[in-house]
Amino acid sequence: MSISNKMILLVEDNPDDEALAIRALRRNHISNEIVVARDGVEALDYLFGTGIHAGRDINIKPTVILLDLKLPRVDGMEVLRRLREDKRTSLLPVVILTTSSEEQDLLNSYSLGCNSYIRKPVDFIQFTEAVRQLGMYWLLMNETPPV
Repeated sequence: MSISNKMILLVEDNPDDEALAIRALRRNHISNEIVVARDGVEALDYLFGTGIHAGRDINIKPTVILLDLKLPRVDGMEVLRRLREDKRTSLLPVVILTTSSEEQDLLNSYSLGCNSYIRKPVDFIQFTEAVRQLGMYWLLMNETPPV
């Protein structure tokens, strides 16, 4: 799979953080498709082809999921739990990208099988750099398991 075929699923309910993440990716020449889900239900519907995404080809999976923890309807921990419980999504790389500084969130995220946990920097320059590094690593360097 070439880098241009690799898709990112951004699960983020804050419009400002969504715009910053997309801007940071684009500013760093990461032109991959970015699918945005604005809550946990929408993310799960997208990944499993249900609800508003019924009929979507679920064989087309994101290369990486950038998952916020503090989401409406279904929170990020529950999204992660459901992904890891289902054999179709259990190996998808999930990066927690959150403002939470709660140690319990960090422990729970890794216990549930996240691949990485990153606290969102408040500063735009630091945030841009963090997203650039995420994109470069997960889209260019990381080898994902076969689907």
